[in-house]
Amino acid sequence: MYRFLLILSVLGTVVYGNISEENFEEMEDEETVVLPTYTVVGKRVAIEDSVPTFSMPVTALRFEPIVDLQTRNFGEAQGDVSIRGGIFEGTAFAVGGLTLYDPQTGHYAAEIPVAPGMLTGPAVLTGVDNAIKGVNAPVGTIAYQWKVIESGGKLSAGIGENHFNRQSLYIGQELGKTASGLTISADVDLSRSESDGAVENGDHLFERIAGRLQIKGDSSQTDLFAGYQSKFFGWPNLYTPFGVAETENLQTTLILLNHRRSFAENDFFEISTSYRRNKDDYEFDRFRPGIFNPFQHETKVYGAGFNGRETIGDIVWNYRAEVLSDEIESTALVFGDFNSRTYLKVSSLPEKTWEASGFREITVRAGIVYDDTNRDSSAVSPLVEIALRDQISGGINTRWYLQYSGASRVPGYTALNSNPNGGLFRGRSDLSREESKNIEAGTEWSGNGWSFQAAAFMRKDDPMVDWTYSSSATFARSANEVDIDVVGFETVFVKQWDQVDIILGYTWLDKDSDYGDASVDASFYALNYAKHRFTAAVIWRVGEDFEIRSDNELRFQEENSLRTAGGDEAFISTIGLYYSLPKWPEIEVGLLVDNLWDEDFQEIPAVPASGRQVSAHLSYRW
Repeated sequence: MYRFLLILSVLGTVVYGNISEENFEEMEDEETVVLPTYTVVGKRVAIEDSVPTFSMPVTALRFEPIVDLQTRNFGEAQGDVSIRGGIFEGTAFAVGGLTLYDPQTGHYAAEIPVAPGMLTGPAVLTGVDNAIKGVNAPVGTIAYQWKVIESGGKLSAGIGENHFNRQSLYIGQELGKTASGLTISADVDLSRSESDGAVENGDHLFERIAGRLQIKGDSSQTDLFAGYQSKFFGWPNLYTPFGVAETENLQTTLILLNHRRSFAENDFFEISTSYRRNKDDYEFDRFRPGIFNPFQHETKVYGAGFNGRETIGDIVWNYRAEVLSDEIESTALVFGDFNSRTYLKVSSLPEKTWEASGFREITVRAGIVYDDTNRDSSAVSPLVEIALRDQISGGINTRWYLQYSGASRVPGYTALNSNPNGGLFRGRSDLSREESKNIEAGTEWSGNGWSFQAAAFMRKDDPMVDWTYSSSATFARSANEVDIDVVGFETVFVKQWDQVDIILGYTWLDKDSDYGDASVDASFYALNYAKHRFTAAVIWRVGEDFEIRSDNELRFQEENSLRTAGGDEAFISTIGLYYSLPKWPEIEVGLLVDNLWDEDFQEIPAVPASGRQVSAHLSYRW
């Protein structure tokens, strides 16, 4: 706790030193920043570089104020993305107009072989926005869009503790223009890293190759992407609590075509198609391959969909439709009723806005979502939101809203097709569709260089599939249904000055659960959550050439009997020092320290924490 207070006091000193009467005069004179219509999107972490490997889309979620990234080894190795007290299987990822997911297990949802430099920053969608966009995502969706390619590049290399070394090359290039004025561009990313790891048998070897062809017009953008990523990593107690050196070997291929066209009044139309293949070879004991059962799986997912926003008269129509089809081949997941499944999601959310007086606007959104598969029951979920937007004195924009949303998902193949009577992971083929109902009230404020948002919510997951522990089967993790009620509050404050940016976040959660099974003694995921979680990020531009960045998290965790070390409280910090050479500003030297205080808190119960890691990099941009 004292470390977090120390960080806050330093932040306060830095912030105070950058506020003056001149600052306030400049703020009043500058143009007002208008609130986005739906979701506040912006940079909400200080460090977007990975310390133990090369950066991936999941890297920027490590200290995101309303995302809880629960890691094994480190986030880019295995990162479970939890939002608002959900679990890793309640979160979806969307790139462009399509949802990307892994039908085997949500543990692999973040396996996206795309360089972060090709994407916009992540938008965290919840409530109504998640319900209309995310497929098989009852709680939240992490959404990205494709960046416009610019000519230039970055060559970077890094070294660090435990024989860590990393190399990365990104090149973007405009190739020319067509007779009709369209710009043709391409970019490519090559990255690799390896290390002996922060603990014995915690080594890794990662490689990624990704490329994109883009055709850009004044109001349209088409992106054709292909990427491949290979990840081998080890960790003791990776999934089981028996002190064994476990390993994962993953290969992910993604091919995606996305076309987006923009119209007046923020209207657009987007159409996408994709193919994703994920191969997984899990070893319970790296020194005895194949013990118990070989865990080798291959999933393929084919997707197509469209979405858009169209204004017809005084009604705005938001719509989306996706069809996804998957299949799995597995040596272990053979105890279920099927090995392939097709998903359909159709959503419609019309909205209408009335002007009340002055700048005041009242907007009502009301619609419906239809989810179906060829293997499960369907679900129809209503959506409704009432929002008031206003501009008050000082050019401050405000938005207040009240909403209700429903969303659902069907369980993955690990839960459905694992052996129900033996083995390390025990499934149930009779698991039903999960349904989630969410009601929330919130507000968003923004002025010149600052924004604030807060939301209070109640969500009922009835049921949700969790992985549980029973004293009668101590060697197994079993898939079980739970009815769970979640109450929470979250808030984020962002402020930018000439020299300093700060991002402060706070989340409070409380849960009430009913497993309906007396044999369930503990929960690995649903009841693994922070009752209180504070985040603080700072970017301090000390001078023209030197910058200090720091991300910090203070958490007070719900007590969990499966946690074997580290206690229920943790303060985790990452700090980065960046220096650009005065005569050659395109050359940057960086020093990064992850887990600065060397916390041993187990983010996932019984999974050892990764200790302090230090790395340095040298980058050249052009």
